[in-house]
Amino acid sequence: MADLLSNLNRTLIAGFLLSLVVFFIMVVVWTGGPTALGATLMSERFWSFIMRWLHVVSGVVWIGLLYYFNLVQMTQMPRIPDEQKPAVSKFIAPEALWWFRWGAMSTIVTGIILAALNGYLLQAITLGAIERFSSPSTILIGIGMWLGTIMWFNVWFIIWPNQQKAMNIDNRYPDLQKEDKALAARTAMLFSRTNMMLSVPMLFAMTGGGINANFVAG
Repeated sequence: MADLLSNLNRTLIAGFLLSLVVFFIMVVVWTGGPTALGATLMSERFWSFIMRWLHVVSGVVWIGLLYYFNLVQMTQMPRIPDEQKPAVSKFIAPEALWWFRWGAMSTIVTGIILAALNGYLLQAITLGAIERFSSPSTILIGIGMWLGTIMWFNVWFIIWPNQQKAMNIDNRYPDLQKEDKALAARTAMLFSRTNMMLSVPMLFAMTGGGINANFVAG
Protein backbone atom coordinates (compact mmCIF):
# COMPACT_ATOMS: atom_id res chain seq x y z
CA MET A 1 0.00 0.00 0.00
CA ALA A 2 2.85 2.37 0.78
CA ASP A 3 4.32 1.78 -2.69
CA LEU A 4 0.96 2.59 -4.23
CA LEU A 5 0.35 5.78 -2.26
CA SER A 6 3.91 7.07 -2.61
CA ASN A 7 3.41 7.44 -6.37
CA LEU A 8 0.89 10.07 -7.49
CA ASN A 9 0.11 8.46 -10.86
CA ARG A 10 -0.49 5.04 -9.32
CA THR A 11 -2.68 6.61 -6.66
CA LEU A 12 -4.86 8.34 -9.24
CA ILE A 13 -5.09 5.20 -11.38
CA ALA A 14 -6.14 3.22 -8.30
CA GLY A 15 -8.85 5.79 -7.60
CA PHE A 16 -10.29 5.40 -11.10
CA LEU A 17 -10.09 1.59 -10.87
CA LEU A 18 -11.97 1.68 -7.58
CA SER A 19 -14.62 3.80 -9.28
CA LEU A 20 -14.99 1.11 -11.94
CA VAL A 21 -15.39 -1.54 -9.24
CA VAL A 22 -18.12 0.53 -7.58
CA PHE A 23 -19.83 0.98 -10.95
CA PHE A 24 -19.70 -2.76 -11.73
CA ILE A 25 -21.18 -3.63 -8.32
CA MET A 26 -23.90 -1.02 -8.85
CA VAL A 27 -24.85 -2.49 -12.23
CA VAL A 28 -24.90 -6.06 -10.93
CA VAL A 29 -26.98 -5.21 -7.85
CA TRP A 30 -29.47 -2.86 -9.53
CA THR A 31 -29.98 -4.79 -12.75
CA GLY A 32 -29.86 -8.30 -11.37
CA GLY A 33 -26.76 -9.56 -13.11
CA PRO A 34 -23.60 -8.80 -15.12
CA THR A 35 -25.37 -9.51 -18.43
CA ALA A 36 -26.89 -6.03 -18.28
CA LEU A 37 -23.44 -4.42 -18.29
CA GLY A 38 -23.26 -4.17 -22.09
CA ALA A 39 -26.67 -2.54 -22.38
CA THR A 40 -25.77 -0.12 -19.61
CA LEU A 41 -22.56 0.93 -21.34
CA MET A 42 -24.52 1.67 -24.52
CA SER A 43 -27.18 3.74 -22.82
CA GLU A 44 -27.34 7.51 -23.03
CA ARG A 45 -27.97 7.76 -19.29
CA PHE A 46 -24.67 6.01 -18.59
CA TRP A 47 -22.64 8.49 -20.63
CA SER A 48 -24.54 11.37 -19.09
CA PHE A 49 -23.58 10.00 -15.67
CA ILE A 50 -19.93 9.60 -16.71
CA MET A 51 -19.81 13.16 -18.04
CA ARG A 52 -21.40 14.50 -14.84
CA TRP A 53 -18.79 12.63 -12.81
CA LEU A 54 -15.92 14.03 -14.91
CA HIS A 55 -17.49 17.50 -14.67
CA VAL A 56 -17.55 17.28 -10.87
CA VAL A 57 -13.97 15.93 -10.68
CA SER A 58 -12.75 18.73 -12.95
CA GLY A 59 -14.63 21.30 -10.91
CA VAL A 60 -13.11 20.03 -7.68
CA VAL A 61 -9.61 20.47 -9.14
CA TRP A 62 -10.39 23.95 -10.47
CA ILE A 63 -12.31 25.43 -7.55
CA GLY A 64 -10.12 23.64 -5.01
CA LEU A 65 -7.04 25.36 -6.41
CA LEU A 66 -8.91 28.67 -6.63
CA TYR A 67 -9.60 28.44 -2.90
CA TYR A 68 -6.02 27.34 -2.23
CA PHE A 69 -4.66 30.41 -4.01
CA ASN A 70 -6.99 32.78 -2.17
CA LEU A 71 -7.16 31.19 1.27
CA VAL A 72 -3.57 29.98 1.57
CA GLN A 73 -0.99 31.18 -0.94
CA MET A 74 -2.01 34.83 -1.27
CA THR A 75 -2.55 35.28 2.44
CA GLN A 76 0.77 33.68 3.40
CA MET A 77 3.12 35.07 0.73
CA PRO A 78 3.62 38.42 2.57
CA ARG A 79 4.72 36.45 5.65
CA ILE A 80 7.30 34.35 3.81
CA PRO A 81 10.89 35.68 4.01
CA ASP A 82 12.07 37.14 0.70
CA GLU A 83 14.82 34.56 0.29
CA GLN A 84 12.25 31.74 0.51
CA LYS A 85 9.64 33.18 -1.86
CA PRO A 86 11.31 31.85 -5.05
CA ALA A 87 10.50 28.33 -3.85
CA VAL A 88 6.81 29.20 -4.22
CA SER A 89 6.98 31.37 -7.34
CA LYS A 90 9.36 29.12 -9.29
CA PHE A 91 8.13 25.66 -8.35
CA ILE A 92 4.80 25.47 -6.50
CA ALA A 93 2.79 28.25 -8.16
CA PRO A 94 3.56 27.36 -11.82
CA GLU A 95 2.56 23.73 -11.24
CA ALA A 96 -0.60 24.76 -9.39
CA LEU A 97 -1.46 27.22 -12.16
CA TRP A 98 -1.13 24.47 -14.78
CA TRP A 99 -3.69 22.30 -12.99
CA PHE A 100 -5.77 25.41 -12.25
CA ARG A 101 -6.23 26.54 -15.83
CA TRP A 102 -6.66 23.05 -17.31
CA GLY A 103 -9.08 22.19 -14.52
CA ALA A 104 -11.08 25.24 -15.62
CA MET A 105 -10.96 24.15 -19.26
CA SER A 106 -12.00 20.59 -18.43
CA THR A 107 -14.85 21.83 -16.24
CA ILE A 108 -16.38 24.03 -18.90
CA VAL A 109 -15.95 21.47 -21.71
CA THR A 110 -17.49 18.61 -19.71
CA GLY A 111 -20.25 20.95 -18.53
CA ILE A 112 -21.21 21.87 -22.09
CA ILE A 113 -21.17 18.22 -23.18
CA LEU A 114 -23.24 17.24 -20.14
CA ALA A 115 -25.84 19.92 -20.89
CA ALA A 116 -26.01 18.79 -24.52
CA LEU A 117 -26.42 15.12 -23.57
CA ASN A 118 -29.22 15.99 -21.17
CA GLY A 119 -30.95 18.20 -23.73
CA TYR A 120 -30.93 21.49 -21.84
CA LEU A 121 -27.93 23.29 -23.36
CA LEU A 122 -29.91 25.86 -25.36
CA GLN A 123 -32.40 26.35 -22.55
CA ALA A 124 -29.61 26.99 -20.04
CA ILE A 125 -27.67 29.34 -22.33
CA THR A 126 -30.79 31.46 -22.86
CA LEU A 127 -31.56 31.35 -19.11
CA GLY A 128 -34.86 29.66 -19.85
CA ALA A 129 -36.06 32.33 -22.29
CA ILE A 130 -36.98 29.81 -24.99
CA GLU A 131 -39.13 28.00 -22.41
CA ARG A 132 -40.84 31.25 -21.37
CA PHE A 133 -38.87 31.10 -18.09
CA SER A 134 -41.06 28.21 -16.96
CA SER A 135 -38.26 26.10 -15.44
CA PRO A 136 -36.48 27.41 -12.31
CA SER A 137 -34.05 24.49 -12.62
CA THR A 138 -32.98 25.51 -16.13
CA ILE A 139 -32.65 29.16 -15.13
CA LEU A 140 -30.46 28.28 -12.16
CA ILE A 141 -28.23 25.97 -14.19
CA GLY A 142 -27.99 28.67 -16.87
CA ILE A 143 -26.90 31.24 -14.30
CA GLY A 144 -24.29 28.80 -13.03
CA MET A 145 -23.06 28.14 -16.57
CA TRP A 146 -22.70 31.84 -17.36
CA LEU A 147 -20.89 32.54 -14.08
CA GLY A 148 -18.60 29.57 -14.75
CA THR A 149 -17.91 30.86 -18.25
CA ILE A 150 -16.94 34.29 -16.90
CA MET A 151 -14.65 32.60 -14.38
CA TRP A 152 -13.09 30.43 -17.12
CA PHE A 153 -12.45 33.54 -19.24
CA ASN A 154 -10.81 35.27 -16.28
CA VAL A 155 -8.52 32.27 -15.71
CA TRP A 156 -7.30 31.90 -19.28
CA PHE A 157 -7.21 35.46 -20.52
CA ILE A 158 -6.50 37.58 -17.43
CA ILE A 159 -5.17 35.60 -14.46
CA TRP A 160 -2.82 33.27 -16.33
CA PRO A 161 -1.21 35.90 -18.63
CA ASN A 162 -0.65 38.24 -15.70
CA GLN A 163 0.78 35.47 -13.52
CA GLN A 164 3.21 34.68 -16.33
CA LYS A 165 4.38 38.28 -16.21
CA ALA A 166 4.45 38.56 -12.42
CA MET A 167 6.49 35.37 -11.89
CA ASN A 168 8.29 35.25 -15.26
CA ILE A 169 6.98 31.73 -15.82
CA ASP A 170 8.95 29.85 -18.49
CA ASN A 171 11.22 32.92 -18.65
CA ARG A 172 8.82 34.66 -21.03
CA TYR A 173 9.26 38.09 -19.46
CA PRO A 174 12.88 38.28 -18.23
CA ASP A 175 13.20 42.03 -18.80
CA LEU A 176 9.86 43.16 -17.36
CA GLN A 177 10.20 46.10 -15.00
CA LYS A 178 9.49 45.65 -11.31
CA GLU A 179 6.55 48.06 -11.47
CA ASP A 180 5.00 46.12 -14.34
CA LYS A 181 5.43 42.84 -12.46
CA ALA A 182 3.70 44.35 -9.43
CA LEU A 183 0.83 45.60 -11.59
CA ALA A 184 0.46 42.18 -13.22
CA ALA A 185 0.47 40.45 -9.82
CA ARG A 186 -2.20 42.82 -8.51
CA THR A 187 -4.36 42.32 -11.60
CA ALA A 188 -4.11 38.54 -11.25
CA MET A 189 -4.97 38.81 -7.56
CA LEU A 190 -8.03 41.00 -8.13
CA PHE A 191 -9.46 38.72 -10.81
CA SER A 192 -8.70 35.64 -8.72
CA ARG A 193 -10.66 37.26 -5.88
CA THR A 194 -13.42 38.04 -8.39
CA ASN A 195 -13.55 34.37 -9.34
CA MET A 196 -13.71 33.35 -5.69
CA MET A 197 -16.62 35.72 -5.17
CA LEU A 198 -18.41 34.42 -8.28
CA SER A 199 -17.78 30.80 -7.31
CA VAL A 200 -20.19 31.08 -4.37
CA PRO A 201 -23.32 31.96 -6.40
CA MET A 202 -22.08 29.72 -9.22
CA LEU A 203 -22.00 26.68 -6.94
CA PHE A 204 -25.31 27.74 -5.38
CA ALA A 205 -26.92 27.87 -8.84
CA MET A 206 -25.41 24.57 -9.95
CA THR A 207 -26.42 22.65 -6.84
CA GLY A 208 -29.84 24.30 -6.97
CA GLY A 209 -30.41 22.90 -10.44
CA GLY A 210 -32.72 20.25 -9.01
CA ILE A 211 -35.10 22.82 -7.63
CA ASN A 212 -38.69 22.70 -8.89
CA ALA A 213 -41.53 25.12 -9.35
CA ASN A 214 -43.41 23.78 -6.30
CA PHE A 215 -40.46 24.58 -4.08
CA VAL A 216 -40.25 28.12 -5.44
CA ALA A 217 -43.96 28.64 -5.02
CA GLY A 218 -43.82 27.32 -1.47
